[in-house]
Amino acid sequence: MSEIDSRRERLVALRESGVDPFPARVGDRVRIAEVQERFGGVSGEQLDADPSVIGLAGRVMAVRSIGKLVFLSLLEDGHRLQLSVQKKNVEPELFAFVKALDVGDFVHVEGPLWRTRTEELTLDIRAAQLLAKSLRPMPEKWHGLQDVQTRFRRRHLDLLVNEDARRIAFLRSRAVSAMRAFLDGRGFLEVETPALQPLYGGAAARPFTTHHNTYDQTLYLRISDELYLKRLVAGGLDRVYEISHNFRNEGVSRKHNPEFTMMECYQAYADHRDMMQLTEEMLADVAKRVVGSTQMEFRGTPIDLARWHRVTLRDAVLEATGLDFTELSDLESLRREVVAQGLGTGEATSWARLVDDLFSDHAERRLLEPTFVTEYPVELSPLAKRSPENPALVERFEPYIGGMEIGNAFSELNDPDDQRARLEAERAAGAAGDEEAHPLDEDYLLTLEYGLPPTGGLGIGIDRFVMVLADAPNLREVILFPHLRPESGGS
Repeated sequence: MSEIDSRRERLVALRESGVDPFPARVGDRVRIAEVQERFGGVSGEQLDADPSVIGLAGRVMAVRSIGKLVFLSLLEDGHRLQLSVQKKNVEPELFAFVKALDVGDFVHVEGPLWRTRTEELTLDIRAAQLLAKSLRPMPEKWHGLQDVQTRFRRRHLDLLVNEDARRIAFLRSRAVSAMRAFLDGRGFLEVETPALQPLYGGAAARPFTTHHNTYDQTLYLRISDELYLKRLVAGGLDRVYEISHNFRNEGVSRKHNPEFTMMECYQAYADHRDMMQLTEEMLADVAKRVVGSTQMEFRGTPIDLARWHRVTLRDAVLEATGLDFTELSDLESLRREVVAQGLGTGEATSWARLVDDLFSDHAERRLLEPTFVTEYPVELSPLAKRSPENPALVERFEPYIGGMEIGNAFSELNDPDDQRARLEAERAAGAAGDEEAHPLDEDYLLTLEYGLPPTGGLGIGIDRFVMVLADAPNLREVILFPHLRPESGGS
């Protein structure tokens, strides 16, 4: 008989004996964390001299029987406390009930506190109630949940047996709260924009498409909330931000998940230099609040979020490949040189895309310490303002840590005629086969014609930034429910 069958037999027996295995009410209780705080320094002699009955609730994580004495481990909200039941102190039915509990069962118990010979704080059970019967065995802590696919598909089990998974979950929550507190303190207003959009935009990505039945309308899951947030700035909300879920119909990798969390903020009367300063101050502040320091280690590399390097896109590619793409200003000449030097296949559909491929394939992974990459070609940045010093470039930067991009920022393009020309070029690229080309958004262009003040914008990928704070090797470690390949024979 399997363990599951045995547990189901015990479920039937409980019901036949009049026990409700899933009652609707929980008795009075104290949180385990509070018990540990209140009684952590109280001696066994003091507990014996002044006994008081305490109620606890939680999940049974271990059962160890020593003849007429049974020890259990109770888990509640990440905190554990040892329980005991002594045959001489309770009715036979209660002793048998506790002894028959399965690992994974939820229980409510009452009894006095005492200390064992090893000085472990313990509650001696004098009353017990089953709160929820566990019908499947828990994984063993060290052997039962090693497969990464199982960990991410059964995250509830991962959180129970993997302390690091729980640590990262709490760290992520604190990081988001800290980022929100920083922006609130700088006078930014948190807003909400649509996740379902009649036209996607704000990034170079393929969207997910859906359909609204009532209006017979095609809709898209947002790839970015940029254009909506800039509409709000045009409407007089000078500092706005949103922490939102974005969706991009792309592959899954160590650094990519189709659904991800982004913080985007926009500030009127600012430019990319202001946003660069904001980025430095914000990420350092979040790190200090969450991990206690701006200095940490990510995948073996010491980093300091209070110290940022700066490099141009040209210099980053030149240092990594020896190739100066600014000297090869058309697609064919750049493609020939890329192929000749063995730097790639040169299959990009445009000169700008090939430059981006060179950077992604060769330079990006070298940017281990916090680095701002600047001076992007205008063709790669259809929503960014041109540089007054060199109109072929835009006022844009991307922050990199640990060899991966964690954000994007620029002086926002607010010239409606220039914006229209660039979106027309993007539309032509899309018609030529570029699936990530930006669509032409007439409503957004209308907004610009009413007027958008000089504005600085910044987007930070929450998931990747938390990877850095947590020293996590994979995006899936920091997303509680990452997208996974369908299981064979199921979804």
